[in-house]
Amino acid sequence: MSRREGHVAELPQQVRVAIVDDHESVVLGLRAACLDAGFDVVGVALTMDALLPLLEGATVDVIVLDLSLGDASTVTSNLQRARATGADVLIHSIADRASSIRDALAAGAAGVIPKTSSTSIVMAAIRQVARGEVLNNLEWASAIDADQAFSRAQLGRREQDVLHLYASGLPLKAVAAQLGIAPSTAREYLDRVRAKYVEVGRPAPTKVDLLRRAVEDGILAIDDVRHAGR
Repeated sequence: MSRREGHVAELPQQVRVAIVDDHESVVLGLRAACLDAGFDVVGVALTMDALLPLLEGATVDVIVLDLSLGDASTVTSNLQRARATGADVLIHSIADRASSIRDALAAGAAGVIPKTSSTSIVMAAIRQVARGEVLNNLEWASAIDADQAFSRAQLGRREQDVLHLYASGLPLKAVAAQLGIAPSTAREYLDRVRAKYVEVGRPAPTKVDLLRRAVEDGILAIDDVRHAGR
């Protein structure tokens, strides 16, 4: 489970990063760039199996993970294991397979950054993810648009309104006040939203998950996210 499930967090004093990629040259290059950026690199490995023992007892803010590793592991499994450490996950990939990117985003990746990106862009993406923000970029949108199996939840107008305000950072009571409804009614709408996402195979049990779903479905632009709590 990710450390930041309630709201966007402040940037840690020193961002702690781990790197998983089956190309040693990529690992070494990322490690050097992270150190130059002032990050604390707490582990580097070619597979998740190799990384996890290195993280025992360590706190990690962001795991930079290759989309496809050479050990026959799946992106879903790797994401689940990476997030179980308490870190958020940034996919660093060639980004040429929409279905795999969708799998990664569905499994809770905070975003995708292409391997063709400049070092400065990758470091900025790591900082953004470390703050608990969702990285909304072209790779995310293209993966969704290209995936014929992607199912959007059929939300009613009021359900969309509640999701938009709540996922953007407003506490539920403030959402209710802004819409002129009782807090219990707002909660009912939110429960319906979560149920509908479960129905289409895209569960959203946490507030950050709801943020991801709202961005994926075009209900919320990432720029609308408020730096506020529940």
